[in-house]
Amino acid sequence: MKLFTIGFTKRKAKDFFETLVASKVKRVLDVRLNNVSQLAGFSKKEDLQYFLKKIGNIDYEHLTLFAPTQEMLDQYKKEKGSWADYEKLYLNLIKKRFNEIKSQKYNFEDSCLLCSEEKPHFCHRRVAAEFLKKEYDQNINIVHL
Repeated sequence: MKLFTIGFTKRKAKDFFETLVASKVKRVLDVRLNNVSQLAGFSKKEDLQYFLKKIGNIDYEHLTLFAPTQEMLDQYKKEKGSWADYEKLYLNLIKKRFNEIKSQKYNFEDSCLLCSEEKPHFCHRRVAAEFLKKEYDQNINIVHL
C-alpha cells in the first residue's frame, strides 16, 4: 500500500498536479490547520478541490484530525521553537486523537497527505505518515512527492 505526502510551497501548479496524477493518487488528505492559505493560489480549499477533480479526478478531504493546533504552530513558527519539541508535541496530539481517527475508518491507500512545507523533513505530514505506518500497517510504503 502506498501513502504519499506532498507540499505545495515553491511548486508551480503544473508540477504539483502533474506529480499527483503521475503518481496515481486517488485522494488528497489536507492535513493543514488553515486551508485558505495565501502561499499559493491553487492551494486554497475550494480551488484545490476543484482543480484536483477536474485535472486528475482526485478526491479531496480536509483532515483536521491530523492538523496541529494553532498554539503548536505559533510556538514553532512565530516563537522559533525547536523542531524536536514541535514533533514531540504533534505526535502526542495525534496519539490522543487516535481513537477518533480509527473510528472514522479512513482509507489511506493511494492517498496523499498535503501540507504547505516544501520538504517533508520538517513537516508534520511526515510525522503523520510514519504514525500511520506504525499504527495501521507496517507494509505502508511512504512516498514523499
